Amino acid sequence: MFTGIIEELGIVKALQKDKDNLHITIKSSITGELKIDQSVAHNGVCLTVVSTHNDEYIVTAIKETLDKTTIGELKAGDIVNLERAMKLGDRLDGHIVQGHVDQTATCVNIIEENGSWSYTFKYDTTLNNITIEKGSITVNGVSLTVVNSMVNKFSVAIIPYTHEHTTFKDLKAGDNVNLEFDVVGKYVKRLNDLRQ
Repeated sequence: MFTGIIEELGIVKALQKDKDNLHITIKSSITGELKIDQSVAHNGVCLTVVSTHNDEYIVTAIKETLDKTTIGELKAGDIVNLERAMKLGDRLDGHIVQGHVDQTATCVNIIEENGSWSYTFKYDTTLNNITIEKGSITVNGVSLTVVNSMVNKFSVAIIPYTHEHTTFKDLKAGDNVNLEFDVVGKYVKRLNDLRQ
């Protein structure tokens, strides 16, 4: 379980295909604190640490992950949002995040406002995911509040701290992102669907 509060930015150092799998080497200042078998969210995708060496560690993405997330689009030199799994007893500063990406979306608009940024994302509604006005959403692992919820689009407002300390500063219109919809919202929607 995660909170969607980004802890660190990592650098993709190497990518190695192995049959349907992709081994990803990440350089990060938190590597020394990682252990093999720990879960780390990479742009919101929960991956298991399989190896560590100095300031680099390796995670493996399987075909299912590559098919349903943007992990397969990574290139050497890319920056990724990192969050280690939360500890019991810690504050839940973001919201409950599983690290299981529901689908991807495309950034369709970025507006720089007076001291903040508004990002709009468009997603495929055939997967039956929804956003709720003022509900939570995870975009590339970042816990955010939905504003302007529409049928297949939504916006989020980004404060300067989040802009500076996540990959949002590098995001451009046309880029794809990972989405994890609010687990509470998914549960409510499922209950409503069952009642009908």
